[in-house]
Amino acid sequence: MIKVCGFRVSNYHNKVLIALLEKGVAYEEDCNIKPSQKPEYLALSPMGKVPFMEAGGTRLIESGVILEYLEDAYPQKPLLPKDPLARAKVRELVTVIELHLELVARRLYPAAFFGGTSSDSTKQSVEKDLAKGVRTLKALAKFSPFIAGAEFSLADCAAAVHLPVVTLATKITYGRDFLEELPQAKAYLKMLGERPAIAKVNADRREASEAAKAAAKT
Repeated sequence: MIKVCGFRVSNYHNKVLIALLEKGVAYEEDCNIKPSQKPEYLALSPMGKVPFMEAGGTRLIESGVILEYLEDAYPQKPLLPKDPLARAKVRELVTVIELHLELVARRLYPAAFFGGTSSDSTKQSVEKDLAKGVRTLKALAKFSPFIAGAEFSLADCAAAVHLPVVTLATKITYGRDFLEELPQAKAYLKMLGERPAIAKVNADRREASEAAKAAAKT
């Protein structure tokens, strides 16, 4: 039995859960593990990150690697196309979403979500870098109806968890949604949110977030 370890507010943990649910793969979840640099945690995840996965006595780290393993181990309901170029285009979209949008916007999260501050230089730098990412996504995304084409793919797993956070962080920081330049994005994300797998993961994330906020007040 596969076991996924992490916490439900993590985009990357949730990306893996969505893929498992979409593929119909049975799994166990430990959703009470948060990133840490403590030695006992580093023994499980050497980078101190989440998620990590245990399968067949072997541990895997990095969500992208985990998803590639799932594609190889459970090919019955694929989330990558058969054609090599089409597969590469899905991976291309995942890379743009994660490296050139979510990772860039992450520099805003301390101020946007956790009561920290962002300097004017950080805001200017993020704005410039996000513009490049949005421009690239606009050029690559198909929205027909899914982000890579006609079939739900790993790119949709990534988009479902990352793009809403980019929207929220930019609204809070700049007073506008940077994804407004992609007019199809709003309807697309609404469509994704209605899929049972994504609706379940989103509901669990909201519940975990509210529980964390309540715990912080006590």
